[in-house]
Amino acid sequence: MNAADVMDVAREAVIVMLKVGSPIMLLALLVGLTISLFQALTQMQEMTLTFVPKAIVIFLSLLLFLPYMLGVLVTFTEGLMDRIVALG
Repeated sequence: MNAADVMDVAREAVIVMLKVGSPIMLLALLVGLTISLFQALTQMQEMTLTFVPKAIVIFLSLLLFLPYMLGVLVTFTEGLMDRIVALG
């Protein structure tokens, strides 16, 4: 395995990481921005108001996106194992 192969695997790993993490992070960001806007408009500064809805949305989005995330990880792992078998 040469340096180009290692860079390909690293690039694919970063792309898989972004595919797996981005749906949940984007939903958490949207909920956080919405709650921050609500807090700014009402001048209500309660810390649990930001934590509890974000935790619920992250949990529900994990349940929703878990099949997609697992599929991406399985595809990446199978491709990686195929490369290992092809080496020797």
